[in-house]
Amino acid sequence: MRFYTQQHRYYCGIDLHARTMYLCVLNQEGEIVLHRNMPSTSESFLKAVAPYRDDVAVAVECIFTWYWLADVCAKENISFVLGHALYMKAIHGGKAKNDKIDAHKIAVLLRGGMIPMAYVYPAGMRSTRDLLRRRMHLMHKRSELLVHIQNTNSQYCLPQFQKKIAYKKNREGVAEHFPDLSVRKSMEMDLALIDHYDKLLTDVELYITKTAKIHDIERFSTVQDFVSYCRLVKCSKESAGKHYGFSGAKIGNVHLKWAFSEASVLFLRQNPEAKRYLDKLTSKHGKAKALSILAQRLGRAVYYMLKRDKAFDMKKFFSS
Repeated sequence: MRFYTQQHRYYCGIDLHARTMYLCVLNQEGEIVLHRNMPSTSESFLKAVAPYRDDVAVAVECIFTWYWLADVCAKENISFVLGHALYMKAIHGGKAKNDKIDAHKIAVLLRGGMIPMAYVYPAGMRSTRDLLRRRMHLMHKRSELLVHIQNTNSQYCLPQFQKKIAYKKNREGVAEHFPDLSVRKSMEMDLALIDHYDKLLTDVELYITKTAKIHDIERFSTVQDFVSYCRLVKCSKESAGKHYGFSGAKIGNVHLKWAFSEASVLFLRQNPEAKRYLDKLTSKHGKAKALSILAQRLGRAVYYMLKRDKAFDMKKFFSS
């Protein structure tokens, strides 16, 4: 966890919403110099902080509406801090809670050097990241439809499909495979949606290939930071020498967690050496934990591949 500890003359905490925001400004002594509810617009924000522009830091909790505020602060050369939503327990733990109280708490945390920082993703890459996540959402929906067809086939105890229906050329006659007319109609709807998703995904993947702006691995100073961000490690909870389990399972990037989990399974295909390595881990830790360890090892390997600009070396992977 990283905290923002730089000193300023003024500290601005904002409880931000889609249409309105509550703004609280503290001075160095902790006195409130501004407390106001206003529309969520760049004009209202700049007018409110104008008297404190010489040396002010602005903090907001990491919710879906922070993009425009970060861009305004960057353009106007105002220090901007994005608070990590899952770490900001002080915001959600009070007896009373409203926008005015929350804005004041954010400003107090900022002034005291206790606001946990989330990463402010570069403006030029946010749209690519959001598009990639949207593509993944569509891919999951497509997979649900394929699974529904397979499950329906098992539900009626019909013969298994001879080929993978994930491929369009293998989906001819799938609807006719079901004798019941109502079931066949349901399958026809699934197949029509799959065909539509295929067209959408093909188009968006071509667009991403031509236009994507990918972030540099230099964002992460150590491999530990990277695997932690990917949710590939567990954080131990200890006190007075006693172990109380693990925490932080939901802190990090859920998409990278899924990607490396899938990669660990695909890594085992047609790979006898990887299977022997997994068997060794399984005998010591069990199947589930062995796959998690393999995913973490792959995450570390990807970090060093990008950091050193070198291709994957299977021999080095198993010898380390």
